[in-house]
Formats: sequence, C-alpha cells, structure tokens
Amino acid sequence: MTEERTERILLIGGTAAISIGFLGPVLYMIAVGFSRSPDLLGGDMARMLTLSNFVNVVTGKNLHFLAYLRNSLIVSALSACICVAVAGMAAYAITRIRFRGSLTVMIVVLAVSMFPQISLVGYLFRLISGLGWINTHQGLVFPYAAWILPLSLWILVSYFAQIPRGLDIAARIDGCNHWQILTRIIVPVAAPGLFSTALLAFIFGFNEFMFALMLTTDYHARTVPVGIALFQGLHGQIPWGTIMAASVVTTAPVVVLTLIFQRYIVQGLTRGAVKG
Repeated sequence: MTEERTERILLIGGTAAISIGFLGPVLYMIAVGFSRSPDLLGGDMARMLTLSNFVNVVTGKNLHFLAYLRNSLIVSALSACICVAVAGMAAYAITRIRFRGSLTVMIVVLAVSMFPQISLVGYLFRLISGLGWINTHQGLVFPYAAWILPLSLWILVSYFAQIPRGLDIAARIDGCNHWQILTRIIVPVAAPGLFSTALLAFIFGFNEFMFALMLTTDYHARTVPVGIALFQGLHGQIPWGTIMAASVVTTAPVVVLTLIFQRYIVQGLTRGAVKG
C-alpha cells in the first residue's frame, strides 16, 4: 500500500510539475495581455485588467497585425497542401513501387532535414533574391514546404506501410493504375494520417521564424512571429501588453484546431507505429 501511494504521489507530482512548466508561460502571457502593466505583482489585479491591448492589436494601423496574420495563414496553408501532396505521392512510391534505392531516398531525406536553418539562409537568400521573390508569399512557401517535407514524408511512409497491399491488388484487378490506386484507394483510407500531417505541417509553418525574418521586409509578406517580434512602442519601448495580446490571438486558433482534431492527429501518428 505504501509503495502504491508513493507511486501515485510521484505520478501526480511529476504531472503537476510538467503542467506548471508548460502552462506557466502561457498563463503569464494571457495575464499580461489583459493587464495594463507587465508588472503583475505591482498593483491591484482588478484595477489592472483591460481589453485595450487586444483592441490595439486588432485596430492599430501601425502594427499591421491582421496583415501579418493573413500572411501566416496563406503561407502555412499553401505549404501544408504542397507538403501533403508531394509527400503523399513520394510515400506511395516508396511503399508500393519496388525500386532500387528506396531506402537511400529515406536516408537522404532524413540527413537533409538535420541541417540547421542558419546554415542554409545565405544560399536560400541568394536563390530567392535571384528569382525576385523577396518579400512575397511564394518566397516563403517554397522554403517552408522544402523544410517541412522530410517530416511529412516520414510520417506518411510509416502510415502507408500499414495499409494492406490486398487493396492494391484488388484495385489492379479492377483495372486501376497507380494514380487511381493512390487517389481512390490509398487517400481515403489514409485520410487521418494525411490530415494529421497537414495540420502538423501547418503548425510548423505558422510558427517558423528564421526564414520569414530573412526573406521579408514589410507587412506585405511578413508573418506573425516576425511581426510580433518587431513590435515597438511610440518611443521605441517594448509594448509587452500588446505583444502578449497579439500572441494570445495568434495562439488561440492553433490551440483550438489541435484540441478539436486531437483524435485524428493521434490516430494518424500512431497507426504507423505498430503493426496489426
């Protein structure tokens, strides 16, 4: 009984510590967003509460927050769609078509994904600049999709590998070619995996900072993470309340999507982890 109680205490204590570690900064962000001052311990909380930070974020013309948010949504959505489309076709080829070097392809993709972003920024900037894509949506979609593609490919390969090959054989008997098998058989069966991959790719793109910082110059293409980081007050001071309010508004949609589709994300990520 004592051992069971000790295990329970350790489990509850560990869970509480992890929860505080993860939720503490989020709760502080929300509190500062609704506060007149970032110094939460310096006054009466009831008198400090305000919505002015959120109003300023949405209506402030000099902040361009809505433009940043629109850019992030466009770039992240396009990047996710491209990643899922390309990774889906590649995963089908690797798992369904026998060819020499399929394992090599996966190893190369994994190796490429290990390069730090900072090591690629110089070459990427020259490429995007040469194409005339600096401060454009396509100038971000291209590197985002390339950066997220290895993760998407590995997830979908592990997922497609668990789909019975009997479905392919039955489709071939009915006269389907590879493209028809992919679009009519594999895609509907693998919908949870495709959806979870798309959502993860969207979140990766939505949170990306380095490429957006280097490849954009103003609010016409700049994304939310960079836009918030460059917020400044009237006299150059750091407007913590506005920054935190913008962070809350930016984080809320991603959190809501994750909570709503959590079941599909878990199903998509775990199906390829076990056999049967």
